[in-house]
Amino acid sequence: MSDSVPHAGSAVTSSVPVTGVAHWVDKGDVRLFLWEKFTGGPGSKRGTVLFVHGSSMASTPTFDLQVPGRPDVSVMDVFARAGYDCWCVDNEGYGRSSKHRDIICDIATGADDLAVAAEYIAATRNAAPLLVYGISSGALKAALFAERNPGRVARLALDAFVWTGEGSPTLEQRKRKLPEYMAAGKRRPIDRAFVHSIFTRDHPGTADDVVVNAFADAILALDDSVPIGTYVDMCLNLPVVDPARITCPTLLMRGEFDGIAGMDDLLSFFRRLPNPDKQFAVMPGIAHASFQQKNYRLVQHILAAFFAQPAPVYTAAGGASGQ
Repeated sequence: MSDSVPHAGSAVTSSVPVTGVAHWVDKGDVRLFLWEKFTGGPGSKRGTVLFVHGSSMASTPTFDLQVPGRPDVSVMDVFARAGYDCWCVDNEGYGRSSKHRDIICDIATGADDLAVAAEYIAATRNAAPLLVYGISSGALKAALFAERNPGRVARLALDAFVWTGEGSPTLEQRKRKLPEYMAAGKRRPIDRAFVHSIFTRDHPGTADDVVVNAFADAILALDDSVPIGTYVDMCLNLPVVDPARITCPTLLMRGEFDGIAGMDDLLSFFRRLPNPDKQFAVMPGIAHASFQQKNYRLVQHILAAFFAQPAPVYTAAGGASGQ
């Protein structure tokens, strides 16, 4: 990997201790769980990263997965060792956050959670605008948060994103099962077979079994069901974000085999982003769950390079910005 994120599998970087701290923040009568990881003392160093999870699992299995013998699978550990203050949040209805409200926990609810988390992080760590990464429905939540709060996001990375849903075979299959999910209530069950299906539905062989099994263990230790709201939005209510209103620098990340993110749909979204500081990355050998794939180091590298990119010295709108 590049110098932007040292390869955490090396003896030097993997020996650097990483501290994890649990936080709780209230959203009315809802308690949200936040998890922070850093090296040295807490607080922003190179920047503060907020990771946003998807529809079927909480945040720590996605971003802080611990696999014996593989110290660089946890993207939070890797970025913490590179000098970032790393955070993730369990959206309402997931993991360690509250699950008592009789709601479906849709994309808008998730974006509300991010606003609460961002305010807490800013107050607790005196953090500058955040570096935000979201995957799948988490990318939709992150994009809506950025749209609503343009001054709070320094750089935005959207992985396995979907805009209108056009050209998405996974969403077409999901729509056929949506009545079944909705008839069962506001939550849908998940089990080990479901987690494994995430890695076989698009292109089998993109992930190692040891990682998939560890991922399933971590997910199911926290949840045996998840809210249906993001599925409802992704099947029935797209688009839920407006690219023209996302003004921060933005990266779109698309796995080569991802069945969620239609290429033409993403390119249409990309063209409408107003900030010229934007990138589109196609990740070879990647299906949907990017950080759990065999090529996870490639994913980390792309994200690290985007987050570490220096500000432009010259822009057409503003002229020279100094050196």
